[in-house]
Amino acid sequence: MPEASRLVLVLGGTRSGKSEVAERLAASAEGPVTYLATGTADGDGMGDRIALHRARRPSTWVTVECGADLARTLTRLPTGAVLVDSLGTWLAAHHDFVADVPALVTALAARTGTTVVVSEEVGLAVHPGTELGRLFVDALGHLNQAVAAIAHDVALVVAGRTMWLPPDEAGPR
Repeated sequence: MPEASRLVLVLGGTRSGKSEVAERLAASAEGPVTYLATGTADGDGMGDRIALHRARRPSTWVTVECGADLARTLTRLPTGAVLVDSLGTWLAAHHDFVADVPALVTALAARTGTTVVVSEEVGLAVHPGTELGRLFVDALGHLNQAVAAIAHDVALVVAGRTMWLPPDEAGPR
């Protein structure tokens, strides 16, 4: 019998512990885990961050560096648990932060098995002082809302603590 589909969105600010929470959720799913990395070690300490994430993950997890090609990569994976880390770096890889959000949402909704998606919650941060910063915050906020609308569960991680958000009060998804 195939594993039921379950989509979990894990939101949090920088250094909130969101990736560690997502890793625990993925590890508790049935079968092997595929880790989809959207970031690349292109400077600004990203190499160090990626190394820390790799060191935390079990050696049995398969890592796929998909970069901006997340939606297509999701459609090509076999069933089973997937951890996507993160939507912010995926969005940042697109020119002017214009990404095919409908294609991503469709790919996430079509998956069989557990899918845990990590994203940055930027709506609680300081208002960006540049137009580019505002463009990113707006685009990521809309992306997070689109994924949350189809997610079975949404968690907000603050200071390593996880708060499970209730379903949208507007009605069932």
